[in-house]
Amino acid sequence: MPTVTGDSRLQSDVLEELSDARAYRRWLAHLARPYLGDDPVEVGSGTGDYALEWAPTVKRFTATEADESRYKALAARFADHENIVTRELLLPDAEADGHHTAAVAYNVLEHIPDHVGALRGMGALIRPGAPVIIIVPAFPSAMSRFDRAIGHERRYTRDSLRTAMTEAGLEVEDVRYLNPIGLINWYVSVKGLGMTPRNGALLRLYDRTFVPVARFLDRRGRAPFGQSVFGVARVPAAPPHVPGPRG
Repeated sequence: MPTVTGDSRLQSDVLEELSDARAYRRWLAHLARPYLGDDPVEVGSGTGDYALEWAPTVKRFTATEADESRYKALAARFADHENIVTRELLLPDAEADGHHTAAVAYNVLEHIPDHVGALRGMGALIRPGAPVIIIVPAFPSAMSRFDRAIGHERRYTRDSLRTAMTEAGLEVEDVRYLNPIGLINWYVSVKGLGMTPRNGALLRLYDRTFVPVARFLDRRGRAPFGQSVFGVARVPAAPPHVPGPRG
């Protein structure tokens, strides 16, 4: 059964500490938007910052969280939002009925030991032919003390994410690296110097200066490396109904 690992308090602190990265968040939110449909579900919504980016563009948005304390904060934050529904969710979901138009999980899969089972569980939440949209941290060589403290089981390559999606029975549509500038910065600051990502002048400078460049480069072509891997895979479409012979 997929479970989520890591220091829950540290995870919550980091989510709050990175709230200033607004340009970065808008960029990543934009990548998923064409796939969402009108009734998507987010797996591992954290503090709900991405939900706020996506909800205005859909009819109904379901934000979920496995951690009890974060779920309570999430539910309180969205109590007055008409089109955002919140629920506590740990995959696999026994109540999954496959009605959502998409499942999106940003920086969640790397926390789950059974990531194939988690992807299979996400597929059970959505309709046949609907997409699962994933972002995960890239490159095992970038694994740092911070990664381990926050509960990262692994970092990915394009091939390893593609393999996990395929093993989960999903049909891979797109897998690519994002943000090569961010990976270089990660090697230097987080892995090399042991820094913890947090709000402040450096993060705001990076967000205003380097994120627009990384976004521009992503529009121009596919990077050979990056800080994250972005992937889209679909639940196989239901086979067409073929009526049997009439008796």
